[in-house]
Amino acid sequence: MTDETVLAAVRQFSQSKMGNDETGHGFDHIQRVVGLADRIGQSYPDADRLETLTAAYLHDVIDEKLVADTAAASEEVRQFLVGQGFTTTQIDTIFLIMDNMSYHKTLDGTAKPLPLEGQIVQDADRLDAIGAIGISRAIYFGGHFGEKIYDPAVKPRTEMTHAEYRNLNNETIINHFYEKLLTLKDLMNTTAAKQLAEHRQQVMLDFLAEYKAEWNAEA
Repeated sequence: MTDETVLAAVRQFSQSKMGNDETGHGFDHIQRVVGLADRIGQSYPDADRLETLTAAYLHDVIDEKLVADTAAASEEVRQFLVGQGFTTTQIDTIFLIMDNMSYHKTLDGTAKPLPLEGQIVQDADRLDAIGAIGISRAIYFGGHFGEKIYDPAVKPRTEMTHAEYRNLNNETIINHFYEKLLTLKDLMNTTAAKQLAEHRQQVMLDFLAEYKAEWNAEA
């Protein structure tokens, strides 16, 4: 099979798993991450495109915040990849990326170093969490889980543990920008992603300034 044939199958598998998501991690998000990863990857010809885009398509299929049984989900993905002819080495690389690219891994210090392919996917995923799309996804995610939009008396949390990060009872949607989203620009791995992140960062800063001005009836 050609790489494009394999990627078409991977795309279909991902869509079957993420197509009904209602948290902001649906297949539209997957497609944007894949597109960004492909765009960033053009600047890094040494990166394996098949491994990069496969990890981009599948990165949320085994995410702990979206899947009740991550072990079962991981085994299903592994068997799918075997069926598509991926080698053991390729599968190990794809899982290394998926298992270590999430933001929460940076909080507990358990993340393993990512290969170039993983750095590209991580950057693409983080880019989709910021900017105009990131604003809408943050509000959509928070609304899905019943988060309060904003409360000036509730200050953004700092130095969170993994457990604290997952505790949405102690978070507001606006605070999420300060606790995570505004930090992502400086966590980008690749030069290409860093350049894209600059504009998206400013979009968020402008939004927050306008939001607070309107909240205080100043605008």
